[in-house]
Amino acid sequence: MTKPILAAQLYTVREHMRTPEQIAEGLGKIRAIGYTSVQVSGIGAIAPEQLKEILDREQLTVCATHVPWQRLKEDLDHLVSEHKLWGCRHIGLGAIPGEYRKDREGWVQFARDANAIARKIKDRGLQFIYHNHAFEFQKFDGVTALEILMEETDPDAFHFELDTYWIQVGGGNPVTWIEKAAGRMKVIHFKDMGNTGANEPVMTEVGEGNLEWPEIIEACRQAGVEYAAVEQDICRRDPFESLAISYRNLTKLGL
Repeated sequence: MTKPILAAQLYTVREHMRTPEQIAEGLGKIRAIGYTSVQVSGIGAIAPEQLKEILDREQLTVCATHVPWQRLKEDLDHLVSEHKLWGCRHIGLGAIPGEYRKDREGWVQFARDANAIARKIKDRGLQFIYHNHAFEFQKFDGVTALEILMEETDPDAFHFELDTYWIQVGGGNPVTWIEKAAGRMKVIHFKDMGNTGANEPVMTEVGEGNLEWPEIIEACRQAGVEYAAVEQDICRRDPFESLAISYRNLTKLGL
């Protein structure tokens, strides 16, 4: 068991990384905080080769991505080439397309469709990962949609990128679900949840909210998680400072 490597989910700073110049500046800031890896998601248009040059200059690796469902269906060869250029093994989908979410049959159909793509990715030497939100905790005849995905897909080809915040919002226990995903999850999203005082959940920097981080980190170690990607969709301060606060708190916890 080894501890996960901390990565910065670039979706956190998406509004500050719209142009190639901003991307270069932002990646420099992230490296200066101490992160050695990033997840590419939500940033502006940039040539894959140019992004590779910036990443190499800053000595940053890419642990995972989030890509559009349409590209997974129609542009898989180029996606695979881009990920191999970056040395990134994990091709991620950020959420199930809305048209599949209507009922249990839709979730089962998505599992089948995504599984077929995941097998193609596996055959090319890479790994498909699926990122959850809270709606995966809707139940159909007592079974959550997330369980449907786990049961209806190939454990070798279809992996997960669980999100600690969204599990909690969905009514689950992050530790329990990390244990359920053991062997099928090398990348996880670390995101904390606080309370505004009005009984409304709010995203916070990791360690500033109420999730049980020592237990979550230990569960990740036991489950074989390789990367913990810090993400905060909504920040109440400069998002780079939010990433820095999360990084400092997590290093104090041994990461």
